[in-house]
Amino acid sequence: MNRASRRLTQRDIARRAGVSQTTVSLVLNNRGDVAARIAPATRDRVLRVIRETGYAADPLARRMLKQLNQILGVFTYEPVFPCTSADFYYPFLRGIEESAENYGWDLLMFTSAPVTDGRRRIFHENNRLRVADGCVLLGREIPSEELSRLVAEDYPFVCVGRRDDVDGRALPYVGADYAEATARLVERARGLGHRRFAFVGLGTGAESSADRLSGFRRAAGAEAPSFTAGTPNPGERVARLMEARVTAVFVEVQAEAVALAEAAVARGLSVPGDLSMVTLGDATTPVDSPLDFTGFHIPRSRIGRQAVELLVDVLHGPTAMTQRLLGCEQRQGQTLVAPLR
Repeated sequence: MNRASRRLTQRDIARRAGVSQTTVSLVLNNRGDVAARIAPATRDRVLRVIRETGYAADPLARRMLKQLNQILGVFTYEPVFPCTSADFYYPFLRGIEESAENYGWDLLMFTSAPVTDGRRRIFHENNRLRVADGCVLLGREIPSEELSRLVAEDYPFVCVGRRDDVDGRALPYVGADYAEATARLVERARGLGHRRFAFVGLGTGAESSADRLSGFRRAAGAEAPSFTAGTPNPGERVARLMEARVTAVFVEVQAEAVALAEAAVARGLSVPGDLSMVTLGDATTPVDSPLDFTGFHIPRSRIGRQAVELLVDVLHGPTAMTQRLLGCEQRQGQTLVAPLR
């Protein structure tokens, strides 16, 4: 069947108008409160393409769309629901709220899930998933068995953060490109004259940890030492860094970077004079330190906003791009300098 004889879809209209499928759907449904937020020029462009192509929305699809409750769920696997501005997850939630408000949808925070062994489970005897049309999932680690069940039950969801495939299925997510951000920092250190690098962090388990280590290895080389789970305490790590003549160390968690810097100073070293130090992201918990670390910022609010955008797209029908990685902003601190000669 050639393109001319194929029935046009909302995705076709969106591509021709240069807008998202969600925007086309909102224009077609003409909900006053939401449509008012679409720029007049954008609305006119969509309507022009509809007229030019003779597109007629599938009546069944229109009826199905109207059955949506226009409620999005939010679930976090952290044992305490983020609710203060000091919490690492708060900017994600702020972005989620802003985007939901823009679309005119309500949010339902799933907070009744019991905490077992320090972790929430979205599936439990009293879960209310089906009250919401879909759900945004947050958490450093999300159990694969829960993701597998969500996929099996065909429940719409989007993860905050990159997720590995489950049961051979690619999962929808919006996350930060930790691998690229880490690799860029290594190249920045190389540009300053550093040649001997090391990585300190988990490097495994959560996808975010694996991506950081992957980016480090890509730029620093497979032979560069890494101190991952089960390696010595900060003082012993500093000793091993010095033995390997490392001049720039890349630390996954800021609290660990602070402990490493204190151990280095205790050995009579200076940071960054003798040992430059880079942190790979924002602090997950507040850490008191006089050091202004070089590193990168995670676009948390933007990730939250785009997670909602993607989920709404998914709810409106099949969408081609269900995985997004956003770039991180490099942070110019004072802990990365040219190595001593």
